[in-house]
Amino acid sequence: MSKTGTETAAVPGPSAGRGPLSGLTVVDLSRALAGPHATMMLGDLGARVVKVESPAAGDDTRGWGPPFVGDPHPESTYFLSANRNKESVTLDLKTQDGREVLTRLITHADVLVENFRTGVLDRLGFGVDRLHEINPRLVVLSITGFGHDGPEAGRAGYDQIAQGEAGLMSLTGPAPDDPQRVGVPVADLLAGMYGAYGILAALHERDRTGLGQVVRTSLLAAVVGVHGFQGSAYTVAGQVGRARGNHHPSIAPYGLFRCAGGAVQIACGSEGLWRRLCAEFALDPDTDGMRTNSERVQHPEKVRETIEAAFALDDPDALLSRLASAGIPAGRIRTVDEVYTWEQTRSQGLLIDIDHATLGPLTLPGPPLRFFAPDGAEVTRRAHTPPPVLGQHNASVRAATTQRSAAR
Repeated sequence: MSKTGTETAAVPGPSAGRGPLSGLTVVDLSRALAGPHATMMLGDLGARVVKVESPAAGDDTRGWGPPFVGDPHPESTYFLSANRNKESVTLDLKTQDGREVLTRLITHADVLVENFRTGVLDRLGFGVDRLHEINPRLVVLSITGFGHDGPEAGRAGYDQIAQGEAGLMSLTGPAPDDPQRVGVPVADLLAGMYGAYGILAALHERDRTGLGQVVRTSLLAAVVGVHGFQGSAYTVAGQVGRARGNHHPSIAPYGLFRCAGGAVQIACGSEGLWRRLCAEFALDPDTDGMRTNSERVQHPEKVRETIEAAFALDDPDALLSRLASAGIPAGRIRTVDEVYTWEQTRSQGLLIDIDHATLGPLTLPGPPLRFFAPDGAEVTRRAHTPPPVLGQHNASVRAATTQRSAAR
């Protein structure tokens, strides 16, 4: 297989895989991460996803790295992370040919996903009115950086900027004066997850009405949507959350504690667990300033120093064994390589093996959902298709759209 957009053989689309969304077709006009993550989620569930890319370079993430793998046509591992279970077709939407092929795709699609800046799709001739004129049953997901309207609707959306603007960085880091980004592009990922969730709701509504609708979300909305208790602490109580490092602002002890040769994390989410911890490590649960959760939260340094002194003689393995015996929720701090070589990770189907067109056999992180029949038999989709090389499905997609158009 070359990266010229030609095919050496017919390639079955991801719809050949089993999944609850089998039979649905998704046209993916998105690039980078938020939109592609949403469409990958749908592809994981069995939908056929046709990824429309620009002929010159394709999705931006094809050039994001290192790391790149493969020779003579290196592939971006960033792109590989968000584009399994998809087909790739290259179209220049500024040309008549590109617009005609896209129109044929939309005619027979169930979902279209885009994350252009507000107004771009209209200028290409595919505004919402036109999309529903082509296909009244089409569900459209549109993802922007800061929303489709409002005073800052036109701003470009990038993950780290959104993390800062949406308050997440002010809550993350060792202290209030040292804001930190989350170690993964969480604004993008959350926007994709919310988008997929919205698509499924709109498809359900379509079953009742026969009509598609538009689902809108943004990186801003996605991050605000997961503020959780930090959001209501401000809107209800007027309390502004601040970064507190590795310790919970409302529960104590709950966080990372140093021990001999490392650290462990514990979570005492109830007074019963606090007293179990004290019993195991010969601590007085009724010490002044530590008697109740409210007191402990107000004295975080005293709690940390007390617990770390009790943990000082045990290494992480010994300490985790003691905590497990006492019934205290606890865990270690794993590096990424340790996570992917952990048997528990593989047992949950979180690694999949695929055969890439240019790279050969690969292992990728897998979907986070599993499905079971009423009799208990697992019916999770097991056969996944690899992220496509640029234009890999040009011939098959064009042929299929032409045949369906002629059949009409």
